[in-house]
Amino acid sequence: MGFSRNVLLWASENSWMRAHVPNLKFVKTAIKKFMPGETVEDALKAAAAFKEFSIPTTFTRLGENIQNLSEGLEVRNHYIDLIDKIAERKLDVEISVKLTQLGFDSSFEETLERFKSIALRAKEKLGNIVWIDMEGSGYTERSLFFYKKIREQFDNAGLCVQAYLYRTEKDLDDLLNINANIRLVKGAYKEPADIAFSSKKDVDSNYLHLSKILLKRRSEKEFRIAFATHDENLCSQIINEAKHYSISKDRFEFQMLYGIKPVYQKHLANHNFKVRVLISYGSFWYPWYMRRLAERPANIWFVLKNIFG
Repeated sequence: MGFSRNVLLWASENSWMRAHVPNLKFVKTAIKKFMPGETVEDALKAAAAFKEFSIPTTFTRLGENIQNLSEGLEVRNHYIDLIDKIAERKLDVEISVKLTQLGFDSSFEETLERFKSIALRAKEKLGNIVWIDMEGSGYTERSLFFYKKIREQFDNAGLCVQAYLYRTEKDLDDLLNINANIRLVKGAYKEPADIAFSSKKDVDSNYLHLSKILLKRRSEKEFRIAFATHDENLCSQIINEAKHYSISKDRFEFQMLYGIKPVYQKHLANHNFKVRVLISYGSFWYPWYMRRLAERPANIWFVLKNIFG
C-alpha cells in the first residue's frame, strides 16, 4: 500500500481532522468533485440530470458509527421518506445503506428491523434493491450473517463485497448459493496485511479473478451483479469475459461514483451497457471523502487543480 494512501486513510479516521478539516473553505470547494451537494434536493436534482442520459443512480446518505441507538431510527425514517420522494418524481434510484448508520454497533436486532422497514418500502414503492455497504473488516462476518437473515424475507437486498480481502472468494461462493445480489468493490479501508492484499496490482488482479467467478455463475443462475470500478482496463476485461460466457449487456452492470470519469460513464451507457452512478449527500462527508481520495491518490491533483485553477 502506497504512502499517500496510508496517509489519507489515517486522516479519514483522525478525530481532530474529522472535526476541523470539513470547516475549511477550500475543502468544501474540493468536495464538489464527488457529490452534488449536502441535501436530498441536491441529490434528486442530480439524479434527474442523469435520467436525461438514461443513467440510473443510487443514493447514500453519508454517515456511520452512530453514537446513540435513537439516531438510527432517524436514519430509517429519513430513508423511508426519501423513497417516497423518489417514487413521486418517478426516478430510477436505489438506496445504499451502512449498517452502522442504523445502529449496528448497539443492536443487531434493531438494525435488522430498521433495514427491513427500508427494504419493504423500496419494494412497495420502487420495486428495486436496497444495498448494504460493507464497512471495515471488523464488520465483515456480522454483515454477512445480517444479509443472510434479510434474504430469508426479502429478495430485494444486495450486498457489497470487497476484493482486497483474502476471504472474499470463499464468501462469494457461500453467498451465491443463496443467489445473493452482489456489488463488487475494491475496498476503501485501512486493513492489516494478514487479511488484505496490500498492493494495487494484487487488488486489481483479485478483482478481475472475482469478476470472472461472478460472470461464470451469472451464466448459470439469475442474480444481480454490479462491478463498482472506474478502471477502464478492468471494465474492458469484464466486458470480454461476459462475451466469453455469452452474457448479454443487460445481465450485468457497472457502478461508478458521481464525478469520477463522467465521460466514460456516458460512453458505456451510449453503447448500451448498464451503468448506475452512486450519488452521496449529507454533512458527514469527511471520512468518506478521504477514503475516495485514498482509492486513487492521483485524484488529489485533480482536486487541487479545481481549487486553484
